[in-house]
Amino acid sequence: MSTTRTLKTAGIAAAAVVALGLAIPAAASAATPARAINSQPAKPTVVLVHGAWADASSFAPVAKRLQRDGYTVLDAPNPLRGLSTDAASVAAFVNQATTGPVVLVGHSYGGSVITAAASTLPRVTDLVYVDAFAPATGESIVGLSKGSGSAFDTDPATVFDAVQDPNMPTGDPDLYVKRDQFRSIFAAHLDAKDAAVLSASQSPIAGGALQETLSGAPAWQTIPSWFVIGTDDKVIPQAGQLAMAHRAHGQITTVDADHLSMLERPAQITQVIEKAARTK
Repeated sequence: MSTTRTLKTAGIAAAAVVALGLAIPAAASAATPARAINSQPAKPTVVLVHGAWADASSFAPVAKRLQRDGYTVLDAPNPLRGLSTDAASVAAFVNQATTGPVVLVGHSYGGSVITAAASTLPRVTDLVYVDAFAPATGESIVGLSKGSGSAFDTDPATVFDAVQDPNMPTGDPDLYVKRDQFRSIFAAHLDAKDAAVLSASQSPIAGGALQETLSGAPAWQTIPSWFVIGTDDKVIPQAGQLAMAHRAHGQITTVDADHLSMLERPAQITQVIEKAARTK
């Protein structure tokens, strides 16, 4: 055999040895059980769903605390166009943007959305309602508010400004809470300047979404539920929230806060979410 051929053969053999040498540890690594690498179970992802007349920033103080404590936190899109379509958007987000167990948190109208969405999401382990609606089949926001003492249980023209979106059906306008009433209704405990910023940046909801009823079975029938109830809530008065919480056999925490309790009492809201996340 020539020297040149010998060198080529040796090179091929060496390459094979290197390849095998790399393959063997890789195979061993693949066979190693996950628990041998990390014996601690992964924390669930917390998905936050804002309500009407707010946006994801309303959960910012809570998200900051959850992240500090090691949780993955995501804000789901809530288009505020209609209950069934909003729930579909949230469900798609959870299915495609998360892995593993999920704690789903909803504020206000967002509670109706998680009630509808979670029934199709087997990875959701717990539902947390923060000053939120938890409808039963056939119930709507308007229906639950009627006779409840809600600030919105009145002539809509006295509390809302309407803007007809040309992309929505005529007669289904976007509703904005009147700026001069926003603080007293939503966040009387907040500084007036902060409340003014929230009022100016509110996300409107299509009027039809408030009238749309829950068509399927409510997720709280089968998923453990937690309720944080603001004792000064003027949008969903305490009695109505308690009735929904008891119906769902939920764990109840009351806080001295208005409707935007996530901004007024973020530490207490975070504690409830983390308790839900830890409960097996």
